[in-house]
Amino acid sequence: MILNSFLEGFLLGLGAAVPLGPINVLIMSNALRHYGAAVALGSGAMSADITYLVLILFGLFHFMEDPTIQMVLGVAGSAFLLYLAWLIWKGRNTPIHLQEVGRVTLFKNWLKGYTLTLLNPYTVVFWLSVSAYIATKQLDPGATVVGLFSAILLWITLMPLAIHKTKHLFSPRIVALFSIVSAAILAFFAVGMLVNLING
Repeated sequence: MILNSFLEGFLLGLGAAVPLGPINVLIMSNALRHYGAAVALGSGAMSADITYLVLILFGLFHFMEDPTIQMVLGVAGSAFLLYLAWLIWKGRNTPIHLQEVGRVTLFKNWLKGYTLTLLNPYTVVFWLSVSAYIATKQLDPGATVVGLFSAILLWITLMPLAIHKTKHLFSPRIVALFSIVSAAILAFFAVGMLVNLING
């Protein structure tokens, strides 16, 4: 029961962490320049997930289902995504070996990941789905959550490590192109989120 719940949670975590989304785009973009910054960003996103988990545990999650709350989150999240896209585009020609990252920058990256995930209405939908899934399949909640976060933790540490270790293979032109594409993808997600909110 516990092992099965852990494995199902692990698979759920991979399903949530691996697909290309705003957070993964930001992690990959940061990993080219600094491994710690990328992990800090992923940790911020995971911290937001934990925040929602705590809200569920204390029965405070129901207010997140309010359409007005989701609309506010969506608009704020879209605006924040566009801002991050602009930052990446602006720094597209910054050499990857010249960027110094200190504690303040690491915290800023953590805050970016936390804020973006917290403002994403799809995060709300995901956690509501996870709660329903656990209840429907009668899984052990603790083991499922541990499995889920184990998968996310592995992804946000190993994926940026692989990119960072191979950054010497990227020429300045490729890095600049990667930044432009990343900015475009983030802008696409921002517009898509707004369109879904309007049509929803």
